[in-house]
Amino acid sequence: MIKISNARKSFEELEAVEKVSIHVNKGSIYGLLGSNGAGKTTLLKLLSGIYLQDEGSVTIDGQPVFENTSIKDKIFFIQDNPFFLPQYTVKQMAQFYKSIYSGWNEDRFEELAIIFEMDIHKKIHKFSKGIQRQAAFILALSARPEILILDEPMDGLDPVMRKKVKSLLIDEVADREMTILISSHNLREVEDLCDYIGIMHKGRIILEKDLDDLKSDTHKVQVAFKGPVPAIFDSMKLLHKEKRGSIMICIVKGDAEEISAYVEQFKPVIFDLLPLTLEEIFIYEMGDVGYAIQNILG
Repeated sequence: MIKISNARKSFEELEAVEKVSIHVNKGSIYGLLGSNGAGKTTLLKLLSGIYLQDEGSVTIDGQPVFENTSIKDKIFFIQDNPFFLPQYTVKQMAQFYKSIYSGWNEDRFEELAIIFEMDIHKKIHKFSKGIQRQAAFILALSARPEILILDEPMDGLDPVMRKKVKSLLIDEVADREMTILISSHNLREVEDLCDYIGIMHKGRIILEKDLDDLKSDTHKVQVAFKGPVPAIFDSMKLLHKEKRGSIMICIVKGDAEEISAYVEQFKPVIFDLLPLTLEEIFIYEMGDVGYAIQNILG
């Protein structure tokens, strides 16, 4: 459905997106992760048709996005700082989007206003950042887009509202196969929502994988031996290794059963094979490409 092929976008001397290719299936929730300045927002703006790529292609259903009104009718983009027309109320913004989006559903708008307890007659600029974010979600979901693009979508929302928004997004995907592309630094929320992950670094995609496959392919090994430590790590794909007292802790990639069978041959006195969170996987993957771990989630 969404296909970006060898897309490149630069600004003067900055190569923001460099030969990026991704594919997002209909009804999927795709999490776009990466270090600060990796090019995530630029990629989202290419996909939403705000920017035109310098090279490559950005298509939805086989059609280019840029200056294509029929395709843009299917897309709603909530940016990191949502945009509203000056002095407009939520109701006035709803009327504006009703004139733009063919799929606008007034009943849905009224229903969501009740769910969010939103004063739709109040000017949006008088709301707090979190309430403005809620207004953006009301407008986005009322437009009934086929594709929802989110850049740091939960920023400013309290925990109760985050849970409510996540539930609404999952319902939209389940009910009508809406596709979501989400960029966020909150990896625990991405882990709760997404079924597919792409990691960007310095304008490139360095990893793209189904989330379940990614988590089943990366493990934390805790192991200890009597006497000298055998050279068991030479045959493993290591992302990280450290020693804590007599225990070796390693982050390895591979099949869990194969790793267990291999390590057990060396008769360890302690051996644990533990799953990793998405946040841990991200940190070690980024460390593997030489990115300073302490800077990743800043």
